[in-house]
Formats: sequence, structure tokens, C-alpha cells
Amino acid sequence: MSKFVHHAINPAGRDYAVGDIHGHFARLQASLDRLGFNPASDRLFSVGDLVDRGPHSEQSLDWLARPWFFAVQGNHEALAIQVTAGIAPDPAMYRASGGGWFLDSPPATQRRFASHFAQLPIAMEIQTAAGLIGMVHADCPFPDWATLREYLLLHLPAQRSIDEACQWSRARLKSGNREGVRGIRAVIVGHTPLRVPKRLGNVVHIDTAGWSEGYFTFVDLATLRCHRV
Repeated sequence: MSKFVHHAINPAGRDYAVGDIHGHFARLQASLDRLGFNPASDRLFSVGDLVDRGPHSEQSLDWLARPWFFAVQGNHEALAIQVTAGIAPDPAMYRASGGGWFLDSPPATQRRFASHFAQLPIAMEIQTAAGLIGMVHADCPFPDWATLREYLLLHLPAQRSIDEACQWSRARLKSGNREGVRGIRAVIVGHTPLRVPKRLGNVVHIDTAGWSEGYFTFVDLATLRCHRV
């Protein structure tokens, strides 16, 4: 498993990013249909948190098998991995966060999902005609993208704390930090539900609670235009 993945430019169609899905794949598919997404040529990149809270978490592996769908590892995928490793936090907390479907699954099923989730990268970058787009679940913990790439590719010291910052940090949102991340056109993140997408420098927060009472936000990676669907 590589913790950092590079995707070459898509010569055939459009590339979109989408916010947290949380087990609402039927709702996601309906939104893609309204968007006019074409799986024969387009690609969809997920900021992670594919599972928990919604009714279709079990479909996450079916989606990950689709050749046009790619995801980074969110904190909810990380929690599932930790459950199978015996290092998860309080099971009651995990259940309250929507992990009941996983806790109630047979151990063999848990291991199968966790094995697939463990193959997801912590960060990815996507080449577009207008420049390179980065993606992590929650935030880039460094002021420049190259440093994150180096940490994840070389497995430098403090790796676990870097992984956790990428998956859990809300520091940028809480402080309103607009300095952005150097060396990258934009960084797309989710994790924190918002009423509307929010840009802080070149960091674009797109979890608009499509899995709850909100809507899915899709970002056209070529133009950085946000589509509310």
C-alpha cells in the first residue's frame, strides 16, 4: 500500500471531487446522474469517509472496485482498521459515530473491509490541464505540498501523527487560516460538515453533508467550480 498516489491527467473526460459519502451511495448515484457524470470517460475522487452513518456502507467495496472511482482514507476508514487491530477507541463512541454496522459484522467481514480500507492512500494528487490538485480527508498539516508528499512516500519519522493530522485536523477551519498550501493549485478536503463549501486560501472544504440533511458538493478539478447537487 502506498500512502501517496499520483493520478495522471484524464485525456478522455472530466474529473470531479466529492465530499464525505458516509454510506449514502444510492443518494450519491442519484446526484451523479443529475450532474451528468459519464463513467465511460469521467473520474470521481472521494475525500474519504465512505462508510458509517448511512444505510449502504457495505457497498463501499463495490464502489472502490469501479475503475473510475478513487478515494483517500478518511478517519472512519481508519477507525475500522483500528477495530480489527484491537486498538480502536471506545466501541460506544464508534457506534455513536455510525460504526454499528461494522461492529456487528462477523470478524471475517470486518477483516475484509479493513484490508481494503488499508490500501487507500492518505493523500493523492491529480494532474489537470490547469495544474496539480491535492486531496486529503481533513487537512494538509504542512505549509507546502511537497513536504507532505515526502513524508508519505518515504515514511519519515512522526508518520502516525502526520496520518492522523491528515484525517482528523480541523485546525485550519478553527483558526480561519487563509495561507493555503504552497506548491499545489488547490487541496480538496472534507471531514467537517458545512452549509456551503468554504475556501481558505487554496484549501477547499467540500463536506456539505450530502449524507445527512445537506447536499453533495462536486468540484470540477479542471475549473475548481463547485456544483451543488
